Amino acid sequence: MESAQPKKLLIMNILDILKRYSDPEHRLSQRQIGEILEREYGMKADRKSIRRNLADLISAGYELEYSETVRKNRRGEEETLLTGWYLDRTFTDSELRLLIDGLLFSRHIPAGQRRALVKKLEGLSSQYFRARTGYIRTLPADAADNRQLFYTIEVLDEAIQKGRQVAFRYLEYGAEGRLHPRKNRKGEVREYLINPYQMAAVNGRYYLICNYDPYEEVSHYRLDRIADIRLLDTPAKDRARVQGLEQGLCLPRHMAEHIYLFSGEAVRVTFRFAKLILNDVMDWFGEIRLFGETEDTIDAEVTVNREAMLCWAMQYGRYVEVLSPADLRKELGQAFREAALRYEDAVLA
Repeated sequence: MESAQPKKLLIMNILDILKRYSDPEHRLSQRQIGEILEREYGMKADRKSIRRNLADLISAGYELEYSETVRKNRRGEEETLLTGWYLDRTFTDSELRLLIDGLLFSRHIPAGQRRALVKKLEGLSSQYFRARTGYIRTLPADAADNRQLFYTIEVLDEAIQKGRQVAFRYLEYGAEGRLHPRKNRKGEVREYLINPYQMAAVNGRYYLICNYDPYEEVSHYRLDRIADIRLLDTPAKDRARVQGLEQGLCLPRHMAEHIYLFSGEAVRVTFRFAKLILNDVMDWFGEIRLFGETEDTIDAEVTVNREAMLCWAMQYGRYVEVLSPADLRKELGQAFREAALRYEDAVLA
């Protein structure tokens, strides 16, 4: 017998039970569904009512899985029993874990917003999945301080779609460790007039690939450092007029050429590296020509942003030697000499 509660709530409560308590490893019988209905919803329902509502959910398009068993009733007649019910979800638990891990390591999203997103993702599975991800509650707080991030993404998405410019202020850290709007030489807060083309996640950060009027080269800005963004009515500059984007934006190639998302020209660089960092080299550059293999080293040729290559070669200085261009090799030599002088006392000690 059903309780005096509105009958229309029965199907919604059954669906809620399936969302919360069922998955391929935790299947529910009609009896168990009835027990949860009475215990948590104060609603009594017989097995026929539960089965009828389960069938209605399937008819409404919900992916419900179940198993069939044949048994004999008290009259000795065979009847089919449907049991082992669970809701087949859009995302598997493994896929949800992958998405949650991506959020955990997304430093461009503030910690509070990451927690909220993780909670929403957890809600896409059963309570048993949430029980296995309790560690997520200890998200680190060393994330972006800019709370306008999601609004910034929405505005940029609309601007890129409609081909319009945006204006914003750009934040940078002061000596006290806090973010402040960047200022010009006169001490006035700078406003950036930007032609946006693409957003991309790189090295745990979210960047805008764009052009900064009135210059002609491609620029990159951290989304979590953008503040007070405004969508303008003026059309964005045709990307064909931007240096490096004349042939369009091929994102994989662009990211390979701008490994640190620096602005400026891309140059052809030849370098020699120790075989033991081959995996690192492939991870960083992707599109690269390898040649001149010896027992311990490999030579490589790549097109990459010049300033980015300078930083990368310094980072892997113990294992990398830039061969060309000559001016980059000379600049690196000078940089390493200056670095060696800073640590001379440590070497001589």
